[in-house]
Amino acid sequence: MSIYDFKVVKRDGSELSMSELKGKVLLIVNTATGCGFTPQYAGIENLYKKYHDKGLEVLDFPCNQFGHQAPGTDDEIHDFCTLKYDTTFDQFAKTDVIGDNANPLFKYLCEQIPEEKVAKMKDKLAMKTVDKLVKKKPGEIRWNFTKFLVDREGNVIERYAPTTKPEDMEAKIKELIG
Repeated sequence: MSIYDFKVVKRDGSELSMSELKGKVLLIVNTATGCGFTPQYAGIENLYKKYHDKGLEVLDFPCNQFGHQAPGTDDEIHDFCTLKYDTTFDQFAKTDVIGDNANPLFKYLCEQIPEEKVAKMKDKLAMKTVDKLVKKKPGEIRWNFTKFLVDREGNVIERYAPTTKPEDMEAKIKELIG
C-alpha cells in the first residue's frame, strides 16, 4: 500500500486520486478555523506561494473533531480561509481524522509515522494539555494542525505537532523539493 492508493473527497464532492499527485512534495494538514493554531494558515500559504511552482502541493483537510473548531459547511470554511488568510491552496471536504470513521488517508499517515516530534519544552507542555482534552488511540492525531510531509516518491517523511509553525518546516521542504 502507498499514499497513491488513496482517494480523497474534494470540497465540491468529487474525488481526487492521490496518484494524480505523483512526483509532488505534499504537505498534508488537518485544520480548523476556530483554533488557536488557525493563524498557521498564513504560514502555510506563504510556503505554498514560495514552493508551489517547484512542486509543493498543500492538502488542507478541515476537521471538526477537536473542540468543534471547524463549524460550518465546506464552502463557509473555504470562504473564511480565503478572506482572512488569502489562501490559494486546495481545501478538501471536512473529514474525520481519528476514531472509527477516520479518513483512510489519515489512518495511513499515522501508521507511517505514529508520533510527531515535539522538541521544545513549552510545546511538550502544550501537547500534554491537548492530550487531556481528546481521548485518542496511540499514534492518532492529537489536535488541529498536525502536519505531514510526503516526498516526491510518496514516502511519508515527517510528522509535525500542531505547535510546529509552518516556517519551521521550510528547510525540510526545500530539501525535498531538491
